[in-house]
Amino acid sequence: MIWNLNPKARAFRFVGHKDVITAVHFSPSDDLVASASRDKTVRLWTPNIKGDSTVFKAHTATVRSVNFSSDGQRLVTASDDKSLKVWSVHRQKFIYSLNQHTNWVRCARFSPDGRLIASCGDDKTVRLWDTSTHLCINTFTDYGGPATFVDFNASGTCIASSGADNTLKIWDIRTNKLIQHYQVHSAAINCFSFHPSGNYLISGSSDSMVKILDLVEGRLIYTLHGHKGPVLAVAFSRAGDLFASVGADSQVLMWKTNFDALSYKDLLSRHSKRVTPDPPPHLMDIYPRSPHLHSTKSRTVEINPVVTNIQSADPHVVEAGETDFSLTAGSGREGRVPDYRDRPSTSAASAFTYTHTQQEEHEECEEEEGLGAGVTYLLEEHSGLPPAFRSTLGHIVQQLDVLTQTVAVLEERLTLTEDKLKECLDNQALILQQALHTDEPHEERGAEGPAV
Repeated sequence: MIWNLNPKARAFRFVGHKDVITAVHFSPSDDLVASASRDKTVRLWTPNIKGDSTVFKAHTATVRSVNFSSDGQRLVTASDDKSLKVWSVHRQKFIYSLNQHTNWVRCARFSPDGRLIASCGDDKTVRLWDTSTHLCINTFTDYGGPATFVDFNASGTCIASSGADNTLKIWDIRTNKLIQHYQVHSAAINCFSFHPSGNYLISGSSDSMVKILDLVEGRLIYTLHGHKGPVLAVAFSRAGDLFASVGADSQVLMWKTNFDALSYKDLLSRHSKRVTPDPPPHLMDIYPRSPHLHSTKSRTVEINPVVTNIQSADPHVVEAGETDFSLTAGSGREGRVPDYRDRPSTSAASAFTYTHTQQEEHEECEEEEGLGAGVTYLLEEHSGLPPAFRSTLGHIVQQLDVLTQTVAVLEERLTLTEDKLKECLDNQALILQQALHTDEPHEERGAEGPAV
């Protein structure tokens, strides 16, 4: 699903993967979206009404992670086949593999300059790779369980990694030293995100909480309660003014960032009655060292928001999808007929929460090689009908899709026209106001008249 933050705008639903989707990522220019799936494929989507997609096939097991380089030219994927694979986005081809993990690879991320790749996995290691030599240049092994997530800070000088042992660690890759060690969650940390300033970090855990850390002060400053189950993913917006959290409760919560502008020390003093027994993290230069659990009370702020959740029986969801192309490592493209499935759903959207409560009917249809891979669900359902009727029915569906696209384009143009008209009226009012201010001094001078 791709959501527009304007409550009146429509969301897009893209259908193509044949199994659970495990990760999504926007390209830096926002003109592509990459998705990874348990169906062993990666797809590149065009985020518009057409919903064109290209399929990348090279992994032999579930793909867990997908990430664009900062220039948008390359894509790195991590898989349960114990490998990382790097792809060319422009040429849409597989480039090379990185193979030294000894168990499932959970996550892989490019450094901001694109010269390094960090990865982590169930072999309890975090590895650092050189993209020019394709060699593993460092391995961090100080973990008591699988490493679940890894990412670079904005400057690329540090990497943070989280584990199933409830810990989050930050390493200085210039000195290979563990510089910060947090244990603020009571369950596995599934995801985290650096603030663009590099001064803050948010983390999501299976304990259903989102934590906000001040990396400069070296302490936990906020605990956010909003999800009713494990928090699966968190992410800051590129400007850092918003962040989102996704939970197993089928909710996407949008949060407004204010802790980078307000003095949280003042807030702590005003919320002294709402403190929690969570221990603050020990943040000294430690290597290696287990977390130090302080006995003093934590001075963190507990936030329990009332989340707006407006259910809609008729959601503004556009089914996007056209012809997609399959790209296999070492092979050419394979065409496929678009899938025009009628999927019933209910969803809720507001400025604060996006809830997707779709009951999908997964009736897995085995594809017969003799019939080809391009048979749509609609044609499979009516396979007993005469060929002429099926052809007519398929043509009608295509025409309806074209009509939907046309209506969407007209809506977009109408919105643009309204915006332009409003801008013209505002400019006209401003010009009139300036003209009135200019005429007033002339009238005053004319009323005085020449002295006799």
